[in-house]
Amino acid sequence: MQMGTRLLMIRHAPALHGGALAGRRDVAADVSQTDQIAALRARLDARDISQILVSPALRCVQTAQAIWPENRVFRQDTRLWEQDFGAWEGVPFADLPDLGPLSSEQLARHAPPGGESFLDLCARVTPALQELAQGSGCVAVIAHAGVVRAGLALALEAQAPALRFEIAPLSVTEISCVAGHGWSIAGVNRGAE
Repeated sequence: MQMGTRLLMIRHAPALHGGALAGRRDVAADVSQTDQIAALRARLDARDISQILVSPALRCVQTAQAIWPENRVFRQDTRLWEQDFGAWEGVPFADLPDLGPLSSEQLARHAPPGGESFLDLCARVTPALQELAQGSGCVAVIAHAGVVRAGLALALEAQAPALRFEIAPLSVTEISCVAGHGWSIAGVNRGAE
């Protein structure tokens, strides 16, 4: 049996965004759900995780520290930041513009003023995930909903359908890659059960 790379893509704990969009805004995480974090840690500790890769966002670093409070080394990668929402950063959710009816393809191409589209996000994140697939073993990636969807887009070989996935805080989405066989999806949006 060929060994491959399994990526456990974990969305950060709930963001303390104050009711406003926080893609690139560096807001803290609410890591007070100690029972949920302990259950997630138990699930992850059952895996043989060889490395942990983290978005540099404060909410992701705090989530990694809450899951693994012992002195584990967290490698940060700036490519794992959430989508840049440009002029919409910090705008209250209720005040965001209504884009009207858009197909998934149109939504994937749409970029807020001064920001990036989901396609841009995928172009930034995909090389980081492909680099991880050059090795073998199990890697934990603590990042954002958009980054997890970019991983799903990589496995699906299509960006637009990945926007249809809900990614809950502290959920695990697992994708894997076997050299010569491509990517597959083992599970999406799994809680700490």
